[in-house]
Amino acid sequence: MDKIEKLFRKITKKERATLNDLLILLRKNEVAHLDIKKIKESAYYRVRIMKFRIIFHYQDGKFKLDDIRFRNENTYKNL
Repeated sequence: MDKIEKLFRKITKKERATLNDLLILLRKNEVAHLDIKKIKESAYYRVRIMKFRIIFHYQDGKFKLDDIRFRNENTYKNL
C-alpha cells in the first residue's frame, strides 16, 4: 500500500470526494480556477485544497502526481 492510498483510507468521505474531483480536473488540465503555484527551486507544483497539498509535476505535457500531504512545516521538504 502506497502513501496516497493510506492517506485516502484515513480521511473522511467528503475529503476523499473533494480530492478525487480535484485530481480529475488536474488530469483533464482544467486548471484555470485552481490555486496552482510552482514550488521554488524545483520542478514541482502544488495545489492547495482544504488542509491538503497536492504535489505534482508535468512530464511530456502530462500531469504526474507525486504526493498528497497534510499541510505542516515539513510539507515541501525533501522534494
